[in-house]
Amino acid sequence: MLTHLVAATGVLALLTVVPGPDMAVVTRRALAAGPRDALRTVGGIATGLLIWGVLTVAGLAAVLAASPGAYLVVRLLGAGYLVFLGVQALRQNRRAACADDPAAPPTAGNPWRTGLVSNVLNPKIAVFYTGLLPTLAPPGMPAARAMSLLVLLHAALTVAWLGGYVLLLSMAAPVLEKPRVRRALGRTTGVVLIGFGLVVAVGTG
Repeated sequence: MLTHLVAATGVLALLTVVPGPDMAVVTRRALAAGPRDALRTVGGIATGLLIWGVLTVAGLAAVLAASPGAYLVVRLLGAGYLVFLGVQALRQNRRAACADDPAAPPTAGNPWRTGLVSNVLNPKIAVFYTGLLPTLAPPGMPAARAMSLLVLLHAALTVAWLGGYVLLLSMAAPVLEKPRVRRALGRTTGVVLIGFGLVVAVGTG
């Protein structure tokens, strides 16, 4: 069982470090409001994973993954939210560029809620949890217990990875706080969020 858990941890770690919407959302928050807000966003993302985990154990995530209509609704909501965050980032970046003070303007909204909503509205997690996680479950362990363990492991890896990423951004603050660099990263983050939203919107699986 231990060997199986180590292998499952490796797979989950590889999936966690692949850049995606979560990293873009955290980057946007770190640039706009600093590492403290970014860490709160990470907490919201982890909470979203736990919610998906509860839904998976309860069997509701499988219903969503198998229902084209429900999946489409959640997918479009998630895509719209990512596009909204991207447009908001571009607008804030533009206002900062036009202002006398080069500091980033305050970001509207609760950072924890931003992370939570962006994650809960990602239906691909339902597919991931109902499709891949069962294949990683340790043999001989009750299904509900195994899924709960893997979800907790995934959430912990996500917090560790994104938390470390926020730390790196904080260490690079002297460079990132330069107005030209901040504006360039703000534009890039906004475009990336919009791009992820469009990818989610047109995705088929």
